[in-house]
Amino acid sequence: MKKTIISLYLLAICACAAQGQADKIQISFKEDMTMVSEGENGLLLVNVSPEDLNKIKARGHVSYSDFGAKGDGKTDDIDAVAAAHAVANDQGLKVKAGDGETYYLSGKNRTAVIRTDTDFGTASFVIDDREVMNRNANIFIVSSGMKAFRPEGITSLRRNQVKIDATFPSTCLITVTNSNVKRYIRFGPNQNNGSSQTDIFIVDRDGNIDMNAPIVWDFDKITDISALPVDETKLTITGGRFTTIANNAESKYNYYSRGIAIRRSNVTVNGLEHRVTGEGDHGAPYGGFINVGDCAYVTVRNTLFTGHKVYQTTGSAGVTVSMGTYDISVNRALNVSFVNCSQTNDINDSGYWGILGSNYSKNLLYDNCTFSRFDAHMGVANATIRNSRLGHQGINAIGSGTFLVENSTIYSRNLINLRSDYGSTWQGEFIIRNCVFAPSGGKPSGASIIGGSYSGQHDFGYTCHMPERITIENLQINDSAHRDDYKGPVIFANFNPKMTDESYVEKYPYVITKQVTLRNVTIGSGKPLRVSDNPFMFRKVKVSFD
Repeated sequence: MKKTIISLYLLAICACAAQGQADKIQISFKEDMTMVSEGENGLLLVNVSPEDLNKIKARGHVSYSDFGAKGDGKTDDIDAVAAAHAVANDQGLKVKAGDGETYYLSGKNRTAVIRTDTDFGTASFVIDDREVMNRNANIFIVSSGMKAFRPEGITSLRRNQVKIDATFPSTCLITVTNSNVKRYIRFGPNQNNGSSQTDIFIVDRDGNIDMNAPIVWDFDKITDISALPVDETKLTITGGRFTTIANNAESKYNYYSRGIAIRRSNVTVNGLEHRVTGEGDHGAPYGGFINVGDCAYVTVRNTLFTGHKVYQTTGSAGVTVSMGTYDISVNRALNVSFVNCSQTNDINDSGYWGILGSNYSKNLLYDNCTFSRFDAHMGVANATIRNSRLGHQGINAIGSGTFLVENSTIYSRNLINLRSDYGSTWQGEFIIRNCVFAPSGGKPSGASIIGGSYSGQHDFGYTCHMPERITIENLQINDSAHRDDYKGPVIFANFNPKMTDESYVEKYPYVITKQVTLRNVTIGSGKPLRVSDNPFMFRKVKVSFD
């Protein structure tokens, strides 16, 4: 049996660790002096004197200094930070960091729960991951005051179903699982036995499903289902200059989640900066400084990220692999946007891993972003990349719906790569419009608009599709720098070099693209755009030039 590895930090590994943090804080309002102390089993004891509480209320926000934070960059301020947010949550007050202060946050097992607007301003935060008690405990978790519940009477669901025969207290985020069915049975060096069939979608009070994020699987049986009311008010987090002192743990798949976990719907992050220092010749990977999961309607604006150094380990197939490590992750989330964001690293420096990884998500957006990568591991339904620049790892995806790439420049070997470890599958259409494709960042290489591979011999847990329709309009391919044996760019990479005639039998047949429409494609090398180096495999594709 294949050894199973939890794929790439998956599914909010920090959630359970952070969930109990709110329960580890006890607040009192006694006449004694305001103070923060630690009780048994890590319980944080916070007392606020009535006089100090009145001052805080009159000011209109809570400050970390109210609870003893020094902001000197040396004293461990994690307890003061957690206490300030706990009191702010209790009183419904905003939190404001001290401008110009530097808060040192140790590896103590403490998470600050954010449930009110927070202004980090020009304050700096130093997160020390060199000695961490709990690598799954985020520094902050943006949490909803809503409680999830199990809706009754829902025993099955169908793909693209428009309504559930049930009522809800408000608009809800539904997460559903059938553990009897395995999907995403991964192939390759990080092979595994797949993951339980999972979906996430939104319903209104009357059970109408938001068809902008439709159900993507048939559920003949439901083994688990939950409904989380969607927060109607927006929570904002602004500013903040964060620096992570990287861990120096053994290079294994022990993901660190030591950032900001967003587990509440309707959140905006604006103007945050995250940098990384102290990376050596080994270390454990990261699961995202901004870690969005189990929520909807999250927008990250004007934010600076940092790619993490690539380390190697032994994968589940017993061979050496480069570990995925992320500054952004999106898992089981809907309608998540990154607007006017960038990273500190050179997006074409392959020494640093791609900035984002995602799973089980829908309606992801990059707008005016400069990142090394977009990636959807275990499926995305609908994605848009516009006005952006993507570096050495480019666009990697599997999923369904519409993938739109427009007004963007892509520097990877493929303009869009369909991930071969999950079956190079996309059930829907691709639209590529007004883009520049600079294969391998201008280095001599091949050039495939659509990359991937598929042998037809592995069961991924679903029928694998290529996009049914591909529309390419106003595409500039900058391939002037090329190898001597270069024959010109292709629409499709050679997905299966062994399939050269009818004698090749796919045990799990691939559903090939039906239609490619080309309008105004210019090629720097002057060589013709061809269908593929494997014309047999794509012989039935209809290519039209409008």
